[in-house]
Amino acid sequence: MPKRILQGVVVSDKQEKTIVVKVERRFTHPLLKKTVRRSKNYHAHDETKAFKIGDAVSIEETKPISKLKRWIVVSAAEKA
Repeated sequence: MPKRILQGVVVSDKQEKTIVVKVERRFTHPLLKKTVRRSKNYHAHDETKAFKIGDAVSIEETKPISKLKRWIVVSAAEKA
């Protein structure tokens, strides 16, 4: 089974070797037929501490690293 890859924006880099990435998804509401935006925060492992708040990054699913971390940073889409 392939690993999921998500794109999002870094919203916090205060933790040691961890960033929080906000991933936004858009879908059409089944009854109202209106586009709805929902977001979720993921804790991702950042070994080099290279990413700052506002950076667009790609994260990949991995085995559990800690209590909250199940994602690692793959690459940066663009710097803030």
